Amino acid sequence: MAKWSLRCPIEGDIIRVSIGNNMHHYGIYVSDSCIIQYGLASDIFKNSSEVSIQVGTIKDFIGNKYIEVREYSIIEKLKKNSKDEIIEKAKARIGEKKYDILNNNCEHFVNECVFNKHESLEAKQYSENRR
Repeated sequence: MAKWSLRCPIEGDIIRVSIGNNMHHYGIYVSDSCIIQYGLASDIFKNSSEVSIQVGTIKDFIGNKYIEVREYSIIEKLKKNSKDEIIEKAKARIGEKKYDILNNNCEHFVNECVFNKHESLEAKQYSENRR
């Protein structure tokens, strides 16, 4: 299980905000004026063809919530991409419109940028709970 902390993010960090019911919106932190994210937190129920990977500000990302920053285990630190690779991968996908809440969401996006892994633990948990 991933660990999260309340601290100031640095370049290449995965950040998230709660959107309720154990659901979060994820992004890649580049700077306070550059958060790369798959849609906005409010896009969760929009038509998927309207949701794209985009750049926003920290203020837009947070809204009136608090930000959590991903903390990595020693093994994860060895497996994750460098901050420059993370940011490069995220920037290369700006404008992409292949959003799917269960199969290609904001958590999938950040995990691909950081770990080269198409994975969303929240989507997996949701699918398992529906069985």
